[in-house]
Amino acid sequence: MSISISSLPVLRGRDGAVLFVEDIGLVLDLPREQVTFTPDGLGRIRAEGRSVLIELRAKAGAAPRVHRIDDVDEAAATVFADGVNAILANRTDSDDVDGAPFAVVRSLAPTWRTRFHRRILRGTLWHLLVLVVLCVVAGSLGRWDLVLLTVPVGGLAWLGLWLGLYGVIRARRERWLYRYGVMVTATRATMSRGGYVYPDATGTYRGFLHGEAGPTITVAHPPEDPADVLVPVPPFTHLVDTYAGAVLVVCCSALIVLHAVMGVLFLLDG
Repeated sequence: MSISISSLPVLRGRDGAVLFVEDIGLVLDLPREQVTFTPDGLGRIRAEGRSVLIELRAKAGAAPRVHRIDDVDEAAATVFADGVNAILANRTDSDDVDGAPFAVVRSLAPTWRTRFHRRILRGTLWHLLVLVVLCVVAGSLGRWDLVLLTVPVGGLAWLGLWLGLYGVIRARRERWLYRYGVMVTATRATMSRGGYVYPDATGTYRGFLHGEAGPTITVAHPPEDPADVLVPVPPFTHLVDTYAGAVLVVCCSALIVLHAVMGVLFLLDG
């Protein structure tokens, strides 16, 4: 009797872990990462009481890698394991396969790039809020000349400052990674558009999204956190980010100070 993927149960385990079947294979959702197993890398599924072990294929003589989910429903675990193993039994290729590249880990924790973008966004919104408050105060006092000055000058300084900070801080992060980080080659994945995978020091393959680039790209990550990957920009872009960004930061900071002084003088004069 054929097994339908849609008939297999969803397993929910400890700490919110979830194991389920999709067309691309198995997906294991953990609190801080998601592991996707394509069928080519799966060896067998073992149900051991309230635990399910996902055993990857391994080369002859090598110990297979194993992922697990605990505290699941025991009856559902048995049905799940039997169903997946029945599907895998129809496979006809060689058993001498390393399954590690077919188990891709995607971190769900915020990366440096995500945290950096959030800080830039918060700073930008606070700066914009100050400009709006200044315009409201100036308008309530009838100083429309200050409002007309704030919109172009404050807006230009606001935009230039945060663009400059973005370029300078990102370039600085790249220089640090070139010096102290780990550089690896990522290859395009077939399971998601714009997806790439790369191995870390433990042999685990990690995935991330980077739009449509070439079949391989160089990426860098800190030694202590292989999931926090950054794709370096070309050397010319790096120079532009560094020097043009620094010029923007200096000039726009001076413009902000000048605008603040002029705003105080305008309001005192009023």
